Amino acid sequence: MRGRLWSIAVVLIGALYFFLPLIGMFEFSLRMKRGVYSFEAYRVVLGDPHFQQTFGYSVVLALLTIVLGVLIVVPTAYWIRLRLPSIRPVVEFVTLLPLVIPPIVIVFGYIRIYNTSSWLPLTGSWLGTNLLILFGYATLSLPYMYRAVDTGLRTIDVATLTEAAQSLGAGWGRILATVILPNVFVSVLSGAFLTFAIVIGEYVFAALLNLDTFGPYMVWMGSNRAYEPSALAVIAFAITWACMALIQLLTHFSTFAKARR
Repeated sequence: MRGRLWSIAVVLIGALYFFLPLIGMFEFSLRMKRGVYSFEAYRVVLGDPHFQQTFGYSVVLALLTIVLGVLIVVPTAYWIRLRLPSIRPVVEFVTLLPLVIPPIVIVFGYIRIYNTSSWLPLTGSWLGTNLLILFGYATLSLPYMYRAVDTGLRTIDVATLTEAAQSLGAGWGRILATVILPNVFVSVLSGAFLTFAIVIGEYVFAALLNLDTFGPYMVWMGSNRAYEPSALAVIAFAITWACMALIQLLTHFSTFAKARR
C-alpha cells in the first residue's frame, strides 16, 4: 500500500512540474485586457497576416517533407527487410545521426557547400533555398519516420506478401503502393504527425537560410510583444499535442481492427 501511495505521489509531483508552467503561461495569455480575462491575445495573433503567412508556409513545408520522407523511407525500409537484413544495423545508425548532429552544424554545412560561390549555388535562389530546407527537414525527421515505418513492417510478413503479389504479376512499384503501404499506413501516419510537429516549430534551418517560417515568427513575436508570445506558444503546444493524440487514436483503431480480423 505504501509503495502504491509513493508511486501516485511521484506521478502527481511530475504532473504538477509539467502542467503548472503551462497553466501559468495560459493564464498570462488571457490577461491582455487589464482587469479581465479574455482571448484578445489569441484574436490578435490569429488575425495577424504575418502569422497566417508564416504558418501556412510552414504547413506546406511540413506536408512536402512528409511526402519526401515517405518516398525515401518506405522503399528503403521495405528493401532492407526483404533483401538486405544484414545492413539494417548500419541503416539504423545512419538514421540516428540527425539526433546526434546539431541542426546548426547541418545548416552551416549546407551554406558552406551550396553558397553562391560554389559549384551548385542553391542558396542564391528562392527555389534552391526551399529545396535545401526541405531536404534538411526530411533529415531531421528521418529517425522518427524510419522507426515508425520499420516498426510497421515488423508486424507483417513482407516476404510472403511480396511473393503473393509477384505471383499475380505485380511489379515493384505496384507492390509498394498497393500492398506494402496500405499495411503500414498507420505507422506512416505516426511518422507523418511527428514530422509535422517538428517542422512547424523548427527555427535553426529557417533562420540561417533566411526563410520566413513559423519558427522565426515565434521568436520575433517573443522579442517584441508581451502577451501574444504566450498565446502563440499555447497554439503551438496544442498543435503538437493534437498530432500526438491523433497518433494514439490511429494506433488504437489499428489494434482494434486487427483484433477483430
